[in-house]
Amino acid sequence: MNPVEIIRKKRDGKKLTKDEISFFINGYLNGKIPDYQMSAFLMAVYFQNMDFEETTYLTEIMLNSGHIIDLSDIPGIKVDKHSTGGVGDKVSLILAPIVAAAGVPVPMISGRGLGHTGGTLDKLESIPGFRTNLSVEEYKKVISEIGLVMIGQTEEIAPADKKIYALRDVTATVESIPLISASIMSKKLAEGIDALVLDVKTGQGAFMKEYEKSLQLAQVLFTIGKNFGKKVIAFITDMNQPLGYAVGNWLEVVESVQCLRGLDVPDLMYITYVLAGAMIMLGGKANSIEKGMKIAQKVVLSGEAYEKFLQLVEKQGGDVSYIENLEKYPLSKHSIEVKSMFDGYVYEIDALEVGMVSLILGAGRTKVDDVIDPKAGIVLRKKVGDKVESGEQLAVFYTDRDDVIKTAKERLAKAFKISHQKPEPLKLVKTIIDDNGVRNWE
Repeated sequence: MNPVEIIRKKRDGKKLTKDEISFFINGYLNGKIPDYQMSAFLMAVYFQNMDFEETTYLTEIMLNSGHIIDLSDIPGIKVDKHSTGGVGDKVSLILAPIVAAAGVPVPMISGRGLGHTGGTLDKLESIPGFRTNLSVEEYKKVISEIGLVMIGQTEEIAPADKKIYALRDVTATVESIPLISASIMSKKLAEGIDALVLDVKTGQGAFMKEYEKSLQLAQVLFTIGKNFGKKVIAFITDMNQPLGYAVGNWLEVVESVQCLRGLDVPDLMYITYVLAGAMIMLGGKANSIEKGMKIAQKVVLSGEAYEKFLQLVEKQGGDVSYIENLEKYPLSKHSIEVKSMFDGYVYEIDALEVGMVSLILGAGRTKVDDVIDPKAGIVLRKKVGDKVESGEQLAVFYTDRDDVIKTAKERLAKAFKISHQKPEPLKLVKTIIDDNGVRNWE
C-alpha cells in the first residue's frame, strides 16, 4: 500500500478499508510514515470525515496498537469518566476520589491539555512530586490498594493514540468527531474498565460549540462503548463559561481541594455530583443516578473523599504537605486585577477567550514541546448572572511573563459582557444518553 494513495482517497471523500487504516496508523507508529504525511491524513479526515464503520476500525486499530489491561482480579465494577475538555474543567480531580470513596474502583487514564482546554495530567503534575507515568504494574498496584489511580498513557497503552494526540493539537485537527472518538475510546477501552460515563461539553469553550455536533459526538462515543461490551451513560453539559472559578493547573488543584473539603462552587459541584451519581449507579452502589448523587454528597461531607484524594497523592509520589497547606505553593511574579468599567450583570463570559488568555499566561501549550507554568492562570471573581459595579474585580490573573500583561488584561476584560439585563440561568446538564435513548436531563 502507498500512504499517498490513502491520503488522496480520504482527501477525495472516499471510504477507507480497515486494512488501509491499519496500514497507515501502524506505519506511523513504527516510523515508516512521517509526521508530515500523518498531518495530511489528519487534515483529510478533518475535512472529509469518517463514517461510523471507519471510526470503529480506527478505534480498534488504535486500541490494539498496545496493551489492553486486565483488572478482572480487582473486585468490583470498574468505572471511569471522560470529559471532552473545557475551560476550568477540573471535575476529574474531585469526582474520582468521590466515586472511589463510595466504593467504586476508578481506573483513570487522562490526557494533557489540548488547545485552549486544560488537561487532567498537567493539573496533577502541578502537585510537587506527583507521578502520572506509572507502569501498568504500578497502575494495577495503586488501584488494588486504594481503589483509585490517575495516570497518563504509558508506552504500552494505545501508543498510536499517544503519538497522534500530540500531532492533532498542533495541526488544528482536534475538532473532528472520528478523531476525538477514536482517541477517547482507544484509551478508555484499554484501561480495564467495565463501565464509562461520558461528559461531552457544548458551547463557546468546548471543542464542539454547536449542540448538534456535541450530540453527534456523544452518540458515536456511546455506541462505540456499547459495541465493545461496556456499560455507558453520556451527558451533554454546558461550556459557555469556565467551570468553577479557577483556570490554570495549580489554581484548579486548589479549587478542587477546597471543594473536596466542602466548599460549594455551584456549577462545578452540580456537574460533578451528576457524573459521580451516574458512576456510582453503574458501579452497583446505587439503583439510580439521584441516589448515587446523594452518596456522593455524603462522602464529601464526611471527609472521606478528601482523604481518598490525599491517599492518591501519596501513592503516586506527590508531596501531601502542599495539599494540606495550599499556601505553601510558590506564587507567580505578577498578579493582575481586571476590573469592570460598567454597572450591571455579567451577561456572558467568553470561555474560549478565557482559555486562550490562560495559554499566553503560560498555563497551556501552543507547541508539543512547550513547558507549562503550573502557577499561571486566572481566577474569576464573577460568574454569569452575578451583579457587578464599576471598578469591581471581574478576575485576577497570574503569570511570570512580563511581556503578556497588557494583552492579557485587555483580552480578559473583553471576555466579560456586562448588561443591564440579568441573564437567564445556564442549564448546566442538558441531555442524557443511555440505554433508554436520548432525552433532556431534568
